[in-house]
Amino acid sequence: MLIADIMVVTPHPDDAEYGVAGTVARWVKEGKKVVYIVCTNGDKGTENTKITPEELAKIREKEQIAACKLLGVKEIVFLRHSDQTLEDTHEFRREIVCQIRKFRPKIVATANPYRHYIWHRDHRMAGQVTLDAVFPYARDHLSYPDLNKKCLKPHKVKEVLLWASDDINYLSDISETFDIKISALRCHKSQIGTGKQAKKVEEWIRNLNQEYAKDESFKLAEAFHRVEVPY
Repeated sequence: MLIADIMVVTPHPDDAEYGVAGTVARWVKEGKKVVYIVCTNGDKGTENTKITPEELAKIREKEQIAACKLLGVKEIVFLRHSDQTLEDTHEFRREIVCQIRKFRPKIVATANPYRHYIWHRDHRMAGQVTLDAVFPYARDHLSYPDLNKKCLKPHKVKEVLLWASDDINYLSDISETFDIKISALRCHKSQIGTGKQAKKVEEWIRNLNQEYAKDESFKLAEAFHRVEVPY
């Protein structure tokens, strides 16, 4: 069983490539083990009226596998919930608790559920449920006691990184891994397209990551709200 240093909980295939992939690539270069938990299959994220949800889900899973291969992420868990259906439920929270106890990460990264105004509901739900799973559910042995019987013992995560945050308090230098981030993002052709369309997305990402780092000694950064988990 892989014990991970970092767990990335992404609402859809491709979200993590926007928010944390440069940092993931740096972690992997440093020898850290990273696991991806992909909450939905992304079966509704398209403007193509000729594709079925089942076909799209298969495509997006393959795209995520290809992106993780480039990043050096060797472990991916697909929960395969349908797109736009994530809710703050006992069952979904238990799934995330199970993964935390299984992989025992020091750091968990996910989408910020508290982003103001327009925000995909799946992002809000995935972020909120992950925060609740980290604290206190994954920690307390009386939460989901059936998991103890499966040798999934309680685990204490040390910190959480929330991408797409309005209140940024932590920057990650991705100057040396930005190109890997972009290559991983390009794997999601069903989302960013190809040619000029993809280049527009890449230009937007570069400008955003440059803006994050504008007052720093490095050139490109990913930005997070970082939380140390209390005990």
